[in-house]
Amino acid sequence: MAKRNLVAITGLGVVSPLGFGAKNFFSALMNGQSGIRRIDAPFVDELSSKIAAQVDFNSEAYFSRMQLNQLDRVSQFALVAAREAWADAGLDKNAPSSERTGVYLGCGLGGAASIESGYRDLFEKKLARVSPYSVILTMTNAPASHISIEFGLQGPNQTFSTACSSSGMAIGEAMRAISHGYADCMVAGGAEALLSYGTIRAWESLRTLAREDTDNPSASCRPFSRDRNGLVLGEGAAILVLEELERAKSRHAPIYAILRGFGSAADASHLTKPNSQGQARAMRLALDDAGLAPDRIGYINAHGTATVVGDETETHAIKEVFGSRAYGIPVSATKSMHGHLMGATAALEFVATVMALKTLQIPPTMFLRQPDPLCDLDYVVNAGRDAPGLEVAMSNAFAFGGSNAVLVASRA
Repeated sequence: MAKRNLVAITGLGVVSPLGFGAKNFFSALMNGQSGIRRIDAPFVDELSSKIAAQVDFNSEAYFSRMQLNQLDRVSQFALVAAREAWADAGLDKNAPSSERTGVYLGCGLGGAASIESGYRDLFEKKLARVSPYSVILTMTNAPASHISIEFGLQGPNQTFSTACSSSGMAIGEAMRAISHGYADCMVAGGAEALLSYGTIRAWESLRTLAREDTDNPSASCRPFSRDRNGLVLGEGAAILVLEELERAKSRHAPIYAILRGFGSAADASHLTKPNSQGQARAMRLALDDAGLAPDRIGYINAHGTATVVGDETETHAIKEVFGSRAYGIPVSATKSMHGHLMGATAALEFVATVMALKTLQIPPTMFLRQPDPLCDLDYVVNAGRDAPGLEVAMSNAFAFGGSNAVLVASRA
């Protein structure tokens, strides 16, 4: 195999239910804060599941009225996170070649709010026409295209839509583009804004959403806890700037971590029921890609959705890969605090993983109240911890449809 370029992570951008900015986001995780709350929408009383992880977002603070005509909420999130990541990487005055810089983004649904608005205009209000911007507002690749246009990035521009693993796929393939010499710099991550009436009702029908904890709504998502009862939908965006390592070093860029491995594998068994063998295969492929033995992993950010079957399956998959050592690896499910961002969730959790490596701190799995004998690993229960020896970490993303993406990173 030809020698590969190493890939540095030089910029991070976050728009999340726990706030804006990677450092603020990670601080909230370490403090066990939850962004899950009662949905702030006029249709909330029509829902069975009245909780979500919403972003407090004033679009007019970031965009003109003219711009907003062409920007669904999902693209707004993506642009704000990308701006932060670009500036964080110190690229405002030191931009790389535009033809060697691209955008790979994950997005599951596209412009959900705009889709519903158009349907209401057409089918309920019986308007003669819908907005002339309907197509560009709703298309799934709009967020990536807006980022490319804003920064003048003329390299590869692709959107990955593999449900919950979308942004993990985007980051992994962006790493490959740099590793194999197709690009020098990539803006990669994900965005999602699906907290619309129709989308939530569809998820309710699937019977995977958590019931509200009546005593503490913010504790409604409880991964790996025996009393868990489903996932909580969230929204937001997470964007990373990836660069060829020697280029990043030559411009004295801040380096958060090194992205070393990516594994992608399909369950090929069921659309909604996860398969531990497919998940384990993705983890092994990521380790092989990184050239690392399983005993090098010091932390795993789990997919951990808080569904009964999902958490059991992931626990079993981790044991398949790591054997008896699985019990000594800290594992945390940060969805307990920021919810499930679908197409953006893998990127947000990878930001948490990168920050864990940078700060030598591991975020907790919150609200794990009842031990489950089938989920018996070290889940960093209810309080973050220092990890002075942490060198290598793994981040899992396992999706409906059986599309699995796993990323491995190490300290810079």
